[in-house]
Parts: sequence; C-alpha cells; structure tokens
Amino acid sequence: MKFLLFDIDSTLIDSGGAGQRSLNLAFEEMFSVRDAFGTVSMAGKTDSQILKEAFALHGIEPINGVVPEFYHTYVRHLREQIGIGKGHVKPGMREALEILKDREEYVLGLLTGNIEQGALIKLEHFGLRSYFVAGAFGSDAEDRNRLLPIAVEKLFRAKSVPVQFSDCVVIGDTPRDVECARPYGAFSVGVATGPYSCAELSAAGADAVFEDLSDTKGFLSVLR
Repeated sequence: MKFLLFDIDSTLIDSGGAGQRSLNLAFEEMFSVRDAFGTVSMAGKTDSQILKEAFALHGIEPINGVVPEFYHTYVRHLREQIGIGKGHVKPGMREALEILKDREEYVLGLLTGNIEQGALIKLEHFGLRSYFVAGAFGSDAEDRNRLLPIAVEKLFRAKSVPVQFSDCVVIGDTPRDVECARPYGAFSVGVATGPYSCAELSAAGADAVFEDLSDTKGFLSVLR
C-alpha cells in the first residue's frame, strides 16, 4: 500500500489568485493594511508561516484571539473569491486521480500548507475533494516537515490503514514539498507547475520530476 500525498496550490490546482486575494482582503478588513501579503513569499509555506511573516512585517501582535479571527475572516472571503478569476485543475491531475482512486494499492491524501477549511473550499470548487481519504494541513502544524507523520496518523484513525513512511509519496511543486519527504525516507515527485523549474526541483533532491502530469503513464510508471 502506497500513500500518495498531494500538495494543493500550483500542484493540484491554480486557484486563480483566490488565496492571496482572500488573505489580503481579510488583513485589510481587520487591520486596514492594503496588499499586506504583496511582498511575502508564499510558495511551499504553511498558512501559519505566511501569516506570522505578515504580522511581523506590519508590526501586529497576534494576541487575544487574533489568529482564529483572521482565519475565520479569510475563509469567508475565500468562499467568495474562489469562483473569480481563471482558476483551473493542473494538466493531467484529474486524469491521474481518476485512475489512482480505483487502484487498491494506492491511498490518496493531502499534504498542504493550507489550513484545512481553506483546502476543502478549494478542492470542493474544482470537484476534487472526494478523491482524498485523509491528509495533513497547515492548521495541523506550522512546520511543513512535521506534516507527513500527521497525515499517516490521520489515515490510520480514519481507515485503520497502517502505512510506513517509506511507502509514502509526496507530490508537490516546490523544494519545500521535496524537503518534507526526506526526513522520513519518503519518495518525492516534483511537478514544475508552480514557480520552480524541473532543474530546481531536481537540485532540491526530488526522486522524480515532471513538467506536469499530462504524461499520466509516465507518472504511474514512476509510482510503480
């Protein structure tokens, strides 16, 4: 049994900028700061890391329930923004998921920096939520490198399916996706559908790299 753990933004989908717009709108609503995340690098980071950097950048102390209130406001805006713009499922992803969901030797899961509510809003909008059995989110841990064991534990709690770390495959578009697999001996697949090239993902140590997953047969071959 292999546990396939997919990143969301720029791996499964392009949200059409809905995530960043929603973060900016929530920050402006709460703190009257426009384009608060404009200079914050987001690729591969958890939402907790991203928010912490924005608070530090704009001199805001995250006290007295500010963080939960911010996420509540962000989720409200995300529900409104997710249908705006040119969002889409990344090439080959839907086809690959359709094949994999019927294979007994694979379980599909998530390993994403999104908070869980945000992740589910995005997946529901693009019709992808039903493919995934369990996962770990940015709301589970700030450090992405802690998420793989959490995903494995959640899978066991949900389905009583025990999986070794070495039987996990992390699929993502950034070096951080690659790096979070390494401490556990998990296999990593880099997909150059985000801000990083195949060469950069290979240099980060990805075990396999694809421009995108339109080469579905090649992707399945690597998994085998």
